[in-house]
Amino acid sequence: MAAKVKFEGRPVWAEIRLSALAHNLRAIRKHIGRQRKILAVVKGNGYGHGGPGVARAFAKAGADWFGVTCTSEGAELREAGIRQPILVLTGFWPGEEKRLLNYRLTPTVARLEQLRLLERAAARSQSARRGPVGFHLKIDTGMNRLGIAPEEVESFARALADCPHLLLTGTFTHFASSEAFTSKQTEEQQKRFTAAVERLRALRLDPGLVHMANSAAAAARPETWADMVRPGALLYGYHQFYDPPEIKAEMERKIPLKPALSFRARVVSLRDIPRGGGVGYNARFVAERPSRVAVLALGYADGLRRALGNRGRVILHGQFAPLVGTVSMDLAMVDVTGMPGVRLGDVATIFGAEGSVSQYVSDVARDLGTVTSDLLCGLGQRVPRFYLP
Repeated sequence: MAAKVKFEGRPVWAEIRLSALAHNLRAIRKHIGRQRKILAVVKGNGYGHGGPGVARAFAKAGADWFGVTCTSEGAELREAGIRQPILVLTGFWPGEEKRLLNYRLTPTVARLEQLRLLERAAARSQSARRGPVGFHLKIDTGMNRLGIAPEEVESFARALADCPHLLLTGTFTHFASSEAFTSKQTEEQQKRFTAAVERLRALRLDPGLVHMANSAAAAARPETWADMVRPGALLYGYHQFYDPPEIKAEMERKIPLKPALSFRARVVSLRDIPRGGGVGYNARFVAERPSRVAVLALGYADGLRRALGNRGRVILHGQFAPLVGTVSMDLAMVDVTGMPGVRLGDVATIFGAEGSVSQYVSDVARDLGTVTSDLLCGLGQRVPRFYLP
């Protein structure tokens, strides 16, 4: 059921249930055990939920670390009052070193030359007087995006020996296909990573916090949990699409989650369309009968995928109503023929539940052949977020 939210402006909004976020983090904690840490991934504006808002909820629920993509996301969390360690997962660009240190962000070193840049900044920074600057090392084990190669561990150790103001406090890798149990890639990546960590120890380097498990691995691969796990979509209420698919049902039983996001908009116009009348750009919907169309105050700039025109649906008056015509930047149309009670101002639910009828982001993602995070991160910046208990 739509919450009673009051605001001025265009009638499209998102509701985020803080209790659902807390429930999800605690469910993950119960699943992995209290001896391991949880790094809550809040990159991409908190997967579209609003980075600072969700970070505060996860902090209150007991998150140990936070993960962001860049220094600007990390700075935003610090300015919002987050005190837990924040890992900048994708490293840093030359020139960002001072900002990393000023906001007490933990950088990722993914290339050997980053050590020299970070050492120079740490040596100049007052933070160096309180001890060395901690960082995490990323090792590429098969994703082939970021991280040093396992064969570069010796070179890394030599370079770090020349950096007295730096301290290795964590070592991690990222899985490419942890949800795919029909592939051996994850097992192969884990073996390469374990060997690289053992090589660090043989070189008398403490790897610090060892972590590799993303959402799917945190749910379904306990052998990868190590010292810390890094859930993303799980925190927001969504399990991965597994291969084979029956694994998802098993994970849903083991880790019951609550989707935190609802996405809604109001009816701003009602149109009576004659038979043969076209609707929207290029008349991609043509009425086969006299029809009534409701116009909603949202479009693809708000996060309603253009591809949903003539194939998606919304919940209106406790039942599904089909999206018709082309979804435009600011508006979308719904066929409400045979729904005589629809009025201007009625609330349509794009993602979420109304009574016993629900349609969550994961449902729409599956129909579109994409991942849940893709749709979550597509929620528009101009959409106001309301944080509810």
